[in-house]
Amino acid sequence: MRSNRAALRAGVSMAATLPMIAGALALGIPAAHAADAPTRDTLAGTKPAWATATADKGSTSNSARLNARVYLAGRDARGLAAYAKAVSDPSSPAYGKFLSAQQAAARFGATATQVAAVKAWLTAAGLKVTGTTPHYVSVSGDVAAAEKAFGTDLHNYAKGSKTYRAPSKSASAPASLDGAVLTVTGLDNAPHKARSKDQLPPPDAVFKNSGPFSSYYGSAVASTLPDAYGTKIPYAVEGYTGKQLRSAYGAGRYTGKNVRIAITDAYASPTIASDAATYAQKHGDAAWKTGQLTQVLPKDYTNTEECSAAGWYGEETLDVEAVHAVAPAANVTYVGSASCHDDDLLDALSKVVDNHLADIVSNSWGDTEASQTPDLAAAYDRVFQLGAVEGIGFYFSSGDDGDEVANTGTKQVDSPANSAWVTAVGGTSLAVGKGDTYQWETGWGTEKAVLSADGKSWTDFPGVFTSGAGGGTSKTVAEPFYQRGVVPKALATANSAAGNRVVPDIAALADPNTGFKVGQTQTFPDGSQQYSEYRIGGTSLAAPVIAAVQALAQEAHGCRPIGFANPSIYARSGRGVYHDVTDSPTGSDLAVARVDFVNGFDAADGLSTSVRSLGKDSSLSAVKGYDDVTGVGTPTSRYIDSFRPHRSR
Repeated sequence: MRSNRAALRAGVSMAATLPMIAGALALGIPAAHAADAPTRDTLAGTKPAWATATADKGSTSNSARLNARVYLAGRDARGLAAYAKAVSDPSSPAYGKFLSAQQAAARFGATATQVAAVKAWLTAAGLKVTGTTPHYVSVSGDVAAAEKAFGTDLHNYAKGSKTYRAPSKSASAPASLDGAVLTVTGLDNAPHKARSKDQLPPPDAVFKNSGPFSSYYGSAVASTLPDAYGTKIPYAVEGYTGKQLRSAYGAGRYTGKNVRIAITDAYASPTIASDAATYAQKHGDAAWKTGQLTQVLPKDYTNTEECSAAGWYGEETLDVEAVHAVAPAANVTYVGSASCHDDDLLDALSKVVDNHLADIVSNSWGDTEASQTPDLAAAYDRVFQLGAVEGIGFYFSSGDDGDEVANTGTKQVDSPANSAWVTAVGGTSLAVGKGDTYQWETGWGTEKAVLSADGKSWTDFPGVFTSGAGGGTSKTVAEPFYQRGVVPKALATANSAAGNRVVPDIAALADPNTGFKVGQTQTFPDGSQQYSEYRIGGTSLAAPVIAAVQALAQEAHGCRPIGFANPSIYARSGRGVYHDVTDSPTGSDLAVARVDFVNGFDAADGLSTSVRSLGKDSSLSAVKGYDDVTGVGTPTSRYIDSFRPHRSR
């Protein structure tokens, strides 16, 4: 299951971030299937790590039912990975020579013969084929048939306080299929639950921010509150607008005209069109033109309670309004998933690729790396590779819990931001001054201390870590070629002498204490549903901001797709096109004062006053050069202009 990276409206992460890849899969090249018998090929990664001998509770009943997906490797899996790399690498002769969706399918998709052979194998084992797409064959049946098809026994295993089904050894497929099968999902059922068709719930309860506020950084000083770090501190901003963000990141004359951006989340806000239009009008953004915002939605929704469907409305609202605020002329397509589960999110991503709905895809959802499974990692990466050969770039938020120790007890990165085939977007605290001038940024990491009862000091200053940009070194993904020579060796080799993927790649505003204002229809205490506004943050904000900046860069590029951008992003490192973000940009520690409604709506239950220290991201640090909080840094106007074609006479 996948979580939306939620609003961080109250300065605390409300969600996590998703799974990816390992070893030979680090650049998307599937490892050769090792033969576990003369006539079968092992499907690596299909036995989860938690299915151990000590956790084994015995065989699953032969009559138990299951649903599974058999993902197709296509006709040239290695060729797909190689071409995806070549067209994304500025040093390659094939750079920018993208394929259409139809050309990609013809060159790398599964053949009719492969699909027929896979279906024949599954039905011969007693499974029922329930659907076929260009990416997978879905089946249903009993455990006995699944065991016969995949050459493994299914057992019940203890996982925490619960028991789940999983293969006792890696699944396999007949060698006669000649590598047509990439992987299979659904043999284990953790943490998935039974599905049912659901109606979308009403919007979540209203949330509002209390004042006082700064209209720009430092405009209102908390003169009556205690000092922090030896000085009076400003009140948190009310919420930056598109005008302020465009100025901070050097948008200039570019608007994203003739560029298409897709946004994927689960479910769909029923008021997104009216909310986005109202917000644009109130904050001076360009009005939405007819057809500029479109939605691609599933026929039915599932798991609405488990996935907290209404919480995703705010995610969609943030993504849509932030993209439009920074790239007001870009066309935006929202692609909703039927649930927050992997299968449904993969379907949403596949719709973008199969129909080339956009060149840039913003994704603010995921999970921790420890929750990833290699079978799903392979399925996700195949979609990302297909996107790369078509000139589609995927941007994923890096997480809202820093090194994840406070959240999970284990230092780790999030996924799929850890994939070698996506651009991971980290986060900053941003100071935009009077006249919309960029002042500085820190790495986003917040420590919170509350005002003492007598109002004369901050209790336990600087307080406890609440949230921060996700980052660090992957434990499963090998170091991609584009990070070599830019990412410090100490970071790359933190978990392996051979080197691993480090997250993030680039960054933008994420701190809710210097956050972005959004407008959304919410449910008020009297039961009415009304439009209202609040400040928001998280790398759920950073991802759509970077996606919008990429739209501006693509416009500067003559509206030609940039595609998978990491090789280009790293090739520009050290060229003065990024703000090099550090934790102490002014030479001293930084903090803001914040006042909140205790009940999140009004002062009826009192106010809470706190100090939020900036640049305190768990064990992660923003330093000069590349770092694991902000990557190469944040974009400037020089970054956007660097994509302009250079012509000589």
